[in-house]
Amino acid sequence: MRQAANGDTVRVHYRGTLDDGTEFDSSAGRDPLEFTLGSGQVIPGFDNALMDMKVGETKTVNIPPDQAYGESDPQMVHDVPRAEIPDTITVEVGAVLHANSQSGPMQLTVLAMTDETVTLDANHALAGKTLTFMLTLDSFGE
Repeated sequence: MRQAANGDTVRVHYRGTLDDGTEFDSSAGRDPLEFTLGSGQVIPGFDNALMDMKVGETKTVNIPPDQAYGESDPQMVHDVPRAEIPDTITVEVGAVLHANSQSGPMQLTVLAMTDETVTLDANHALAGKTLTFMLTLDSFGE
């Protein structure tokens, strides 16, 4: 039976959870995720986990931060003057704000705030976390 290899287009069902069991993403109720192995379309650990799998095979893998979204970078956390954030934007701890940067759209998480400043984190929400994925290779694409 054929095994998934670099350059193959694959369709995969998945469920992603954190160490505490919280689900952060899943293909349940949707079409399987389709991408080409080795193309950089998904995080490296996800890509690598599918290598050598056969259609119908299911496995669970733990992906460390260096094979996922990297470690959380303290240099990506900044205090900005509250006055620089438009009044039309609701700012509260935990809120996710959207901004445009030179490299494209980005999400900023509000970590803390005072009357004068807002602490924003530009790290990916899953940075620094070990991710657990249950993967099922559904099929090969064309």
